[in-house]
Amino acid sequence: MANLRSVIKDLEQERTRLGAQLERLSHALSVLRGTSNHHPATRTISAAGRARIAAAQRARWAKSKGQKVVSIAARKGHTMSPAARKRMVAAQKARWAKWRKAHKAA
Repeated sequence: MANLRSVIKDLEQERTRLGAQLERLSHALSVLRGTSNHHPATRTISAAGRARIAAAQRARWAKSKGQKVVSIAARKGHTMSPAARKRMVAAQKARWAKWRKAHKAA
């Protein structure tokens, strides 16, 4: 009986050791794949934020080259045509009308 307890204890120790080793292997694989749980998810940046960063970098390059530095605020993107704006407004009104109709019936 004492022999059986000794065998069970040895097996439990081996299971613990193998579990720890398996955990280390899993961690190593996740690090190699770049999917480690120790780092937070990557953050995305808005288009406006990206534009500000790009404009600042262009200003730094212009300054280093001795060129005229264009103000970040002065650089504006494309403007929307009135026709495009009307299409967007009409589409949004249609979406709201559809939503109201669906929620009024419910």
